[in-house]
Amino acid sequence: MKSGITFDDVLLVPKKSSVSSRKTISVSTKLTKNIKLNYPIVSSNMDTVTEAEMAIEMARNGGIGIIHRFNSIEEQVEMVSTVKRAESLVIDNPYRVSLEAKLDEIKFLMKKKKVHSLLVSENGKLQGIITSRDIRFEVNGKSAKDIMTPREKIITGTIDTSIEDAKNILDKYRIEKLPLVDSENRIMGLITAKDILNSINRPNASLDKKGKLLVGAAIGVKDYLERTKALVDAGVDVIVIDIAHGHSDLAINTLQTIKKNFKVDIIAGNVATGEGVKDLIEAGADAIKVGVGPGSICITRIVTGAGIPQLTAVLECSSIAKKYDVPVIADGGIRTSGDLTKALAAGASTVMLGSVLAGTDESPGEILIKDGRRAKIIRGMAGYGANMSKRERENMRSDVFDIVPEGVEGIVPYRGSVKDILKQLIGGLQSGISYCGGHSILGLQQNAEFIRISGAGKKESGSHDIGRF
Repeated sequence: MKSGITFDDVLLVPKKSSVSSRKTISVSTKLTKNIKLNYPIVSSNMDTVTEAEMAIEMARNGGIGIIHRFNSIEEQVEMVSTVKRAESLVIDNPYRVSLEAKLDEIKFLMKKKKVHSLLVSENGKLQGIITSRDIRFEVNGKSAKDIMTPREKIITGTIDTSIEDAKNILDKYRIEKLPLVDSENRIMGLITAKDILNSINRPNASLDKKGKLLVGAAIGVKDYLERTKALVDAGVDVIVIDIAHGHSDLAINTLQTIKKNFKVDIIAGNVATGEGVKDLIEAGADAIKVGVGPGSICITRIVTGAGIPQLTAVLECSSIAKKYDVPVIADGGIRTSGDLTKALAAGASTVMLGSVLAGTDESPGEILIKDGRRAKIIRGMAGYGANMSKRERENMRSDVFDIVPEGVEGIVPYRGSVKDILKQLIGGLQSGISYCGGHSILGLQQNAEFIRISGAGKKESGSHDIGRF
């Protein structure tokens, strides 16, 4: 009988290091065969972790967010579209209104789309521009043509305008927006000073070829074709097949069908064995999600009796995936930057985080007060609450005992901004890489040597024998 281990069972053996500063250590990695990230962190596709706001902040800070599927197709598509429009060096299809649009309609659209300006168009041609400053003191009853800055006063560029030229134009005329038009005054795009500044101030942001933020979305294994098509049309960068037992005919058939019908990267899982990795890769997976039961809100191992301790699962799965040059995502069980370092040292290219990010400002849900401390709710997507919400949304009638939950609901402490959490995790990872004598994640994996520790060794690893304030 084999034995399995997890993160608390081991430490990494320190090695001689030539690192002068941890800031010089690269933590760039691959999410899939075709997608690169500057930070090896993915936010989980849970409805208490990742919606548009979390996905935006994850991508701005070098990672990526996977928007959950416990919503309607329209809602999920809207979230993906929100992320893709949040930043872009060139906005391909800027929001616009007609000349006759009323003030309340303009205000509603700005608030709904979270933008501060709208182009005014007629038959696709630029007629004017309205900014939030233009409507600040206006009263209802006026229309766009009464409020806008007219076309003859607008500085514009062409579709061939480079970002450097756009910077010069914006600076010269002291303007914030540069509409792009063709020779017939048709709207071809928009460049904003804010997006240019973001590209300068956020050098680690995860961007696609058009300079838009990367975003992923989850799908199920039933009635998935319509959802996948809508997500691909919205510009999603990667699809995650969300199923607890990924080494199954359902998951493999779904993967093969999507690969046959759509040109998009697919993350498949979850699995915990080398055989599961092999079957999913040969079915077309671009990355493999590893983890059966290690999550803080997952009780799959208790309910089913099945699973593999996470570090053993990552070691076994990554050794097979490496033969195919396919990245592995360690999903679950990560609580600290030390766990993150161990997961990557074991062969994972990225890790997926749930509870660590669930208590942040950007996670869905309100801040609660529990025993005098701020907290937020987290729930497993295989849990009772999530499944009941899904059935209510789909107007499915069911008895409570029809659901066999493999997840629980709980609370996590409020942790502030996700940006600050990522800084701490990446800083700890960089230190961990230096302790192993590496200068990158690849160097960490090449140098990594694990040592088993006892319960006393685990206790010794943390603070001990002192009073705590």
